[in-house]
Amino acid sequence: MTVTLQFHGAAGTVTGSCYRVTHPGGQFLIDCGLFQGNKSVRGLNLKPTPFNPAAIDFLLLTHAHIDHAGLLPKLYKEGFTGEMWMTGPTAGLLEYLLPDSAGIQESEAERETRKRRRRGDEPAQPLYTMIDADEALKHRQITQYHEWIEPGPGVRARYWNAGHIIGSASIEVQVKDSDGKTISIMFSGDVGPDEKVFYKEPEGPAGFDYILSESTYGGREREDYSLEKRREDIKREINEALKRGGNLVIPTFAVERSQELLHDIGYLIKSGEIDPQLVFLDSPLASKVTSVYRKYAKMFDDVQLGADELFNDSRFRIIEAVEDSKAINTIRGGAIIMSASGMCDAGRIKHHLRNNLIRSNATVLFVGYQAPGTLGHVIQSGAREVRIHGSLVPVRAQIRSLGNYSAHADHSELMAWIAERLPAHGALFLTHGDDEERVALRKALIQTGLAGDQIVLPLLDDQFELQPHGLGAVSRPAQPRIEPTQFASDWHNAFSEFTIALSQELGATPSDADKLKMMKALQGKLVELTGAEIRDDAR
Repeated sequence: MTVTLQFHGAAGTVTGSCYRVTHPGGQFLIDCGLFQGNKSVRGLNLKPTPFNPAAIDFLLLTHAHIDHAGLLPKLYKEGFTGEMWMTGPTAGLLEYLLPDSAGIQESEAERETRKRRRRGDEPAQPLYTMIDADEALKHRQITQYHEWIEPGPGVRARYWNAGHIIGSASIEVQVKDSDGKTISIMFSGDVGPDEKVFYKEPEGPAGFDYILSESTYGGREREDYSLEKRREDIKREINEALKRGGNLVIPTFAVERSQELLHDIGYLIKSGEIDPQLVFLDSPLASKVTSVYRKYAKMFDDVQLGADELFNDSRFRIIEAVEDSKAINTIRGGAIIMSASGMCDAGRIKHHLRNNLIRSNATVLFVGYQAPGTLGHVIQSGAREVRIHGSLVPVRAQIRSLGNYSAHADHSELMAWIAERLPAHGALFLTHGDDEERVALRKALIQTGLAGDQIVLPLLDDQFELQPHGLGAVSRPAQPRIEPTQFASDWHNAFSEFTIALSQELGATPSDADKLKMMKALQGKLVELTGAEIRDDAR
């Protein structure tokens, strides 16, 4: 029996990381993450798992981000009973992230059930529950960086600092084929940038049979983002926002981004370079995650504040209670409001956006990647109106972006990380990136002298036979779980954009007669395109 590698996520898209290795001794997973993005992409979470979870022996987890770990409770719900290997900080983060994700699944199912009851339909079932999350947490096993573990027969693994978030790792795996020959594979996980507060630069050995590299920022370079430059940039954005007289709203992720921002803002306040009235971190999850960062503060690099000062400025308000969160909406100016989620698709940030986007003296600052189809991407792209909680909200606030808080390596840093891991005797797989970014990175790698047929862009559920001397057979599912074209933008996005544009055009048309004429023309175009009949009572 040969060794095979199958891509069950993060293939043609950034989220849903999940790779399955099958070998003579069994099979195991690297990551099992939630799909995030537009409605069609999120729908993958609800579809049947494309393998038998009960047949998986163990799992190696690169880090705690939900797009890498968010389907772990579903895995146990469906029969997986094996151990999950991870670093200590990752285990600490999962203590909060998995129950939080389960709470979201249960809440969404309750909301959908209320809608279904009005239609007389059956109640909705959550993707997984708190019970499933608790079961997953029972199976955590801790490993240290640089130490070999043997999680299953014929398999060895070693974790290396990936410099992405606390506890994140690239995982080196050695697995034996049926002839007893060792196949070596490096799974990058998410690779962090060279200049990042808290961590040393990403590391790892060189020379593998196969390398899987993330490609989130392929083809994209950030400006100079030394720690000093980054603080200068955030200082400028904060001071300009406060000068406008309104609040500064920062959509942020509960893990890493919130803690980095608190550190930099605390440092700038202490040095007298900014003077906000209050700084809110409005996220129960971020509050809990921050406690993990405090616990592991001694492992951090490039921290200008002592452990007792870290995240502890007197102006900081770390909010958990719903009533305290609602009270923030009475503040009209002078505050920095950080809240999850980072892409604005869920959580309390939507309430703060609804209350501040309409104010011309307010500022919304994006400090991270906004996946296509998310509310954050729509706002960042210049929409004049957005839909929040079912209502149209005009965008009057200043919209700003900073790219130097990203936890991902940019194009040059990815190129350097790959170069330092080479050679890849069999193939280099580019994963965890949208197709445009993967193609750009592949093109640049070919220009350095790598053979094009050695750089593979797998599609969802593609399976590759890994041989010591190179790739063997490749198989692809007869029916894809999702059309690849739907990753970037699906029909739900297009419909939302169309209805918003139509509403704007109708609002700008003063005459009722002209509005009716516009609607008749659109109805006529619909009949022309589809042959659909329009009922008399709709004419």
